[in-house]
Amino acid sequence: MDLLQLRYFQTVARYEHISRAADELHVAQPSLSRTIARLEAELGCPLFDRQGRRIRLNQYGAMFLRHVDRALSELDDGRRALRDARDTGLGRVGVASETLLTITHVLGSFRAAHPRADVRLFQATAQEMERRLRAGEVDFCVASQPLTGTNLESVELAREEVLLAVPRGHWLDGRESVTIPEIADEPFVTTRVGHWQRALLDRLFGSEGLVPTLSCEGDEPGASQDMISAGLGIGLIPAISRQAGTDSHVPVAWVHLDAADCHRVLTLVRNRDTYLSEAALKFREFITSRPFMTHRLPDPRRGRTTGPVPRQP
Repeated sequence: MDLLQLRYFQTVARYEHISRAADELHVAQPSLSRTIARLEAELGCPLFDRQGRRIRLNQYGAMFLRHVDRALSELDDGRRALRDARDTGLGRVGVASETLLTITHVLGSFRAAHPRADVRLFQATAQEMERRLRAGEVDFCVASQPLTGTNLESVELAREEVLLAVPRGHWLDGRESVTIPEIADEPFVTTRVGHWQRALLDRLFGSEGLVPTLSCEGDEPGASQDMISAGLGIGLIPAISRQAGTDSHVPVAWVHLDAADCHRVLTLVRNRDTYLSEAALKFREFITSRPFMTHRLPDPRRGRTTGPVPRQP
């Protein structure tokens, strides 16, 4: 058994697809299949269930994968530790976020404060963020929904109200608040399943026994406001977008949703078992020691939020 076999097995286990794994590893499919077969022969049991061209990780494979993930993660941490000790810089810090707007300003401020740090930013869904944390591809995730993977720990960074954005001239333009049943038939601009806006929309409608009507589903949350302004529907937008001034060129009207828990909680998530470079340690201190953004905390007396209310443009 060698490291190459373990790397190949880890990739095949992630995709449960030989050709996709081969493409990522830049090897021929027959060569990859033979490597997996030799590993299974050495271990004395199959790691995958095979049905034609389809493969599925079986109970033995899942058990072995947990140990392989830990072993390779330790080796990767060792390489990073040596690189950080050797280099003159602070090392690398990798951060993943569901939407880049949320983290851009903070990362810019961090780089200005620590120019020797090598900062890498990735955009990912919640599922992809969990995978990247487990694989050691990122040090932190700034998540807008809970990440529940093994050995993950989180710190709350901010809590803000989520507003309803509508096109100018819409019948809700000028309204202070609206209930979910009132907008049951309105078309929504939202993200695909896996993003926090979609999870929140489905939860809010589900609590009323309703299903939202979707006019647009996308992978870039930052584009939602443009599509709403263009009249393609209405949508849920976090208060940070209004406060960040993104509506200066994208005119929409803002309405409070009279619904329980209509807010977003941002957390900083890491895998407690992975090595943190000096750059990563400084980033954690930087982002947790100061206000992450101007946020709005829920007021339990009114089901509304405290703090300044965005004015109608």
